[in-house]
Amino acid sequence: MSENGGPTILITNDDGIHAEGILALKSALDSVGRVVVVAPDRPRSASGHSITLHKPLRVHKVRLPDGSTGYSTNGTPSDCVTLGVLDVAGGKVDLVVSGINWGPNIGWDLTYSGTVSAAMEGAIMGVPSFAVSIATYEEDVRFEYAAEFSAHLARILLDHSLPEDTLLNVNIPNLPASEIAGIEITTQGKRRYSGRIDKRTDPSGRTYYWLGGDIVPEELDEGTDGRAIADDKVSVTPVHLDLTGYGSLDVIKTWGIEEIGQKS
Repeated sequence: MSENGGPTILITNDDGIHAEGILALKSALDSVGRVVVVAPDRPRSASGHSITLHKPLRVHKVRLPDGSTGYSTNGTPSDCVTLGVLDVAGGKVDLVVSGINWGPNIGWDLTYSGTVSAAMEGAIMGVPSFAVSIATYEEDVRFEYAAEFSAHLARILLDHSLPEDTLLNVNIPNLPASEIAGIEITTQGKRRYSGRIDKRTDPSGRTYYWLGGDIVPEELDEGTDGRAIADDKVSVTPVHLDLTGYGSLDVIKTWGIEEIGQKS
């Protein structure tokens, strides 16, 4: 708990300190506890779980549109959580919330997402954490319901202990509250992109590339995050830090890998 008797909530994102989503999130969480904002000084989408080791990190005070103070850094979303928990918050952090992200983070997007990785960093540091994203790339983004839902979920997580090494990944349809079809606890589905490289030549004759790709259509299995979003439902997916493929252990053990180099 913070010094004022309420919980301290650290929020961050990968869209940058000036993103509309993080202000909407802060405004909603102000009713839950003391909110500390530490976010990248520029968009860091698709930064994954990268951390900064090759240069110093700087933290600057920023005046947010609501008149409050936030903190921007030249680091990644994961760096923001580390800085916030260990220094900027000035004491124990009770909850980490990452978002509200513009764009879905479903299926295998989690491996790329700076938003989800920030929540992972919170979980690694032993702080209850969740990431929240709006499942749209449209310009007209509805943050109202996502912010309201985040406040409700924050209260629940402050009253209930998440299972060990677990965070929550939340995706919300870009709809008004009246059109949300429900809330579903889901599993992580599949989501892949067809690889595409746009190879070009600059005026000096040097080659450069733009990376891109289109989503490969996948079967949306019942109970998955992608299926929930397609059905206009909020998806809440428990994500565990242990990435071990337990179902593959016995099969791979039969391949003789453990005997490599052993004398006959």
